[in-house]
Amino acid sequence: MSGVTAIVLAAGTSSRFGGQKLLAPLGGRPLVRRTVENVLATGIADIVVVVGADADRVCAALEGLPVRFALNPDYRDGMSASLRRGIEALGPATSAALIVLGDQPAVAPEVMRRVVAAQRETGKPIAAPVYGGVQGNPVVFAREVFAELGALRGDRGGREVVQRDPARVALVQVADGMPRDVDTRADLAALDG
Repeated sequence: MSGVTAIVLAAGTSSRFGGQKLLAPLGGRPLVRRTVENVLATGIADIVVVVGADADRVCAALEGLPVRFALNPDYRDGMSASLRRGIEALGPATSAALIVLGDQPAVAPEVMRRVVAAQRETGKPIAAPVYGGVQGNPVVFAREVFAELGALRGDRGGREVVQRDPARVALVQVADGMPRDVDTRADLAALDG
């Protein structure tokens, strides 16, 4: 998928989890590794993992995978700081970025591929999946909206940019239910069960 870079947001403090959730084992591997392996399965060659809290340990959990890291020293400022850091790490050849949440290991590679394809085929600057009528992640943003992502502040992701103008968003209908975020130990147990 030339021209597309995946940005995996993996800088949070996991405050509700009571420990670094991205390192929690899921099927015998760290949760963040499962997420990144799903991104790799899409065929996207350029993957930037934004790290912050427990950066060394998160990087170690991804050892051997063909990814690059972007350190977000301002991770306590919320998701917008990680988005900015990810956008800043993009090269000039990147025409679109797929924003992936590090705590969503159940997003299928096929969903990611479909969202990227929808953005390319429609020419719209944004593409997002819709699971059972509910818009979710991951979302693709074309270069033309990178500045809008960079202007976000606080603990907000790209949802605000997506909602500004629904006409510029290509929606991809997904038959499966919304993939679970892992915010608590109960969420992890539900995925691992």
